[in-house]
Amino acid sequence: MSAAVLVTAACTAAAPAQTTPAAATPSDPALAQYYDQKLSWGPCAPFATTANDRQAFADPKYDCAKLQVPLDYAHPDGKKAELGVLRQKALDPAAKIGSLITNPGGPGASGMSALPSIISGGVGTGPLAQRFDLIGFDPRGVGASTPAIDCLSDQEWAVERARADFDPSPAGVAKTEAENKAFVDKCVAKTGVDVLANVGTRDAAKDMDILRAALGDAKMTYLGYSYGTRLGSTYAEDFPGNVRALVLDGALDPTQSTVDRVVAQNAGFQGAFNAFATWCSQQPTPCPLGQDPNKATTVFQALARPLIDKPIPAGPGRELGFNDAQTGVSQALYVSAAYPILSRGIAGLATGDGTILMRLADLYYDRDADGHYSNTLEAFTAIGCMDEQRITDRAQVADLNKRALEAAPFRDDGHGVVAALDQCAFWPVPPTSQPHTPKVQGLPPTLTISVTGDPATPYQAGVDLAKALGGSLLKVEGNQHTAALQGNACVDDVVTAYLTDLKEPAAGTECKLDAP
Repeated sequence: MSAAVLVTAACTAAAPAQTTPAAATPSDPALAQYYDQKLSWGPCAPFATTANDRQAFADPKYDCAKLQVPLDYAHPDGKKAELGVLRQKALDPAAKIGSLITNPGGPGASGMSALPSIISGGVGTGPLAQRFDLIGFDPRGVGASTPAIDCLSDQEWAVERARADFDPSPAGVAKTEAENKAFVDKCVAKTGVDVLANVGTRDAAKDMDILRAALGDAKMTYLGYSYGTRLGSTYAEDFPGNVRALVLDGALDPTQSTVDRVVAQNAGFQGAFNAFATWCSQQPTPCPLGQDPNKATTVFQALARPLIDKPIPAGPGRELGFNDAQTGVSQALYVSAAYPILSRGIAGLATGDGTILMRLADLYYDRDADGHYSNTLEAFTAIGCMDEQRITDRAQVADLNKRALEAAPFRDDGHGVVAALDQCAFWPVPPTSQPHTPKVQGLPPTLTISVTGDPATPYQAGVDLAKALGGSLLKVEGNQHTAALQGNACVDDVVTAYLTDLKEPAAGTECKLDAP
């Protein structure tokens, strides 16, 4: 799940090739038209929604298709939605097991955009590429899928990022709430209530079962990162008998309340900030946060808080304010490999150069060099509002924000708690999910991966998810968000053995990530 600032073994012999039986017919006859559809594969260029997509999708090893699903599962004969699907076919068709469906998280991240990176990062031409059709898809409303979630223009996003919601007075709260409601009103006007009502994980999980069937797989093989673990665990609860294998990396605990999740995530980012400060203090060059990690938060506050009233230059025609500085820092804390660039970015605060932190913030917002934004964060809000608990009591908002800032003081702007209702409080339709313990009787063994220093999805959530699903847990020592298929041999060997041969890691198996 993306950062929320109050509103990421031994080799085994190859198994014999498996013949995939035909997908089962759905129990609801009205859904047969979707389950029986045949995907029409073709070039991926028409599916590109970003500059990076246009480059990656030109590779002829990928082909793409559109999957039809009902917009509203309560009315399957009504309006339809279309999901974009990208595929790399198995390199060894004779040894093919089936399809490996992936989701990169968010919520709101494009699976089509992410798959080429997953392949280049840790899959390559190895066993997973040999034995699976590798599948990335854009969940409903996301990326190339239609109808798309749309709220703000590129120009409006620039304004949204610069919003100065630091006033805790009644007038300041009223102003912030008016801005939040205006955002929701724009989502309604540009997207439609009927779409917004049906973009939650409840519906996306049903879409995945139609995708499984359309790909010709009787059982689902799935790898989900971050929010993708919520999508995977929801699928496991809805369709336990249709699961072959689930890898859930960077877990969301399905039993955790929204309040507890926000506080835990803020604590996770403070832990990551502290780890960065310790690393920074040990480098041969002077650390911009000083040489005492225990004082790093105070030093950073002194560097960042002046940006509230006086932004600094951040490239041609742009200025870095407090919000973007915080977002840039959080973006870099997702992975310890970014520590060197983060150090230079924070050093820029002292010299009046916000270019590096602005570029990091742009990565989070998915803004390209031309100033165009994808709809990732609009989808993040829309899906989150359908999945999370609503907080409509300002006293509860105040308590949550107080606890969150106590958990992550490096994010504190120093103006006091702003007890304003967030965007979800003004959402036009009620949520379709709530925290609960999944009921997964008949689910085969699953594999959950949890990194000890994960800032966005703290380690304990993975422990709890593995227990809830009755599956295996791979503990990974390190400081980053998620670990599977990112080049660590220990982690990747465990994941590959499980996905290809359904071999679970031995109890107590642990891996360690490289230090920055």
